[in-house]
Amino acid sequence: MTLERATLTVFQGRAGDRNDLAIAGAAAIGALLSQRLGLKPTTIGTPEPALGTDWAVELGAATQALQAMAAHYATIFEQGLAPLTVLNRCAVALATLPAVARSRPDSKVVWFDAHADLNTPRTTTTGYLGGLALAGAVGLWDSGLGNALQLENVILAGVRDIDPPEQALIRDAGIHLIPPHNSFVDELKAAIAGSPVYIHLDCDVLNPGLVPTEYQHEGGLTLSDLHAACEAMAENGVVGLEVAEFQNAWKPDGDPASPGPLLDALQPAIDALTRKS
Repeated sequence: MTLERATLTVFQGRAGDRNDLAIAGAAAIGALLSQRLGLKPTTIGTPEPALGTDWAVELGAATQALQAMAAHYATIFEQGLAPLTVLNRCAVALATLPAVARSRPDSKVVWFDAHADLNTPRTTTTGYLGGLALAGAVGLWDSGLGNALQLENVILAGVRDIDPPEQALIRDAGIHLIPPHNSFVDELKAAIAGSPVYIHLDCDVLNPGLVPTEYQHEGGLTLSDLHAACEAMAENGVVGLEVAEFQNAWKPDGDPASPGPLLDALQPAIDALTRKS
């Protein structure tokens, strides 16, 4: 395998964490990817204890690391490379997705997640920064990190836990929504419509019990479903991949969980991303 296209990044800063498991989980995925691919990772941010507080406080604490991530992504694309990225939390997409949209406006962003993350500071009922992530990237509120992503280039894949304001937005804006079902991959292919894709994966898009993640929502994708989806997306080109919300253990002080099966499911996308163009 040739690796001239891909650059491996591991985000290790605060991003609205409510526990400390996902920072360690991102490091574990990064280490295994580095071992498998022979890529030396770039680390952005420094691990700090979770704050577990309101979105505004969390954003203030995370801004410096998120700005560094946005600048790093701009450099990746300027150099003609492709990001292979591991995040602790979905909120880091506030920094990555605007950079993707500016550099690759031809691509679709496929948002694999149990949640739409299309709430705003006005509509959120939880105050969780991660729940505002995609909304910030498409300009529904001002995160200070950019808003270049267009709603028509977003595909919500595997999303099934949607708040009423998000439901109204998805309906009124005509956003592609593909919940898990038997024809999931066929509908994903139709929504992509031949475009290259940037993949965001929140591990809670999967069925509960497959990988450790903070949220567990029934009716998700299997690892086989994810593998088949990655095969389909690879057919049209993968411009980047970010993996978020993998916790390194099922509970605090629990035994470490291997990210191997998850990366095996993502392998077709990783192969497409790391293949020399």
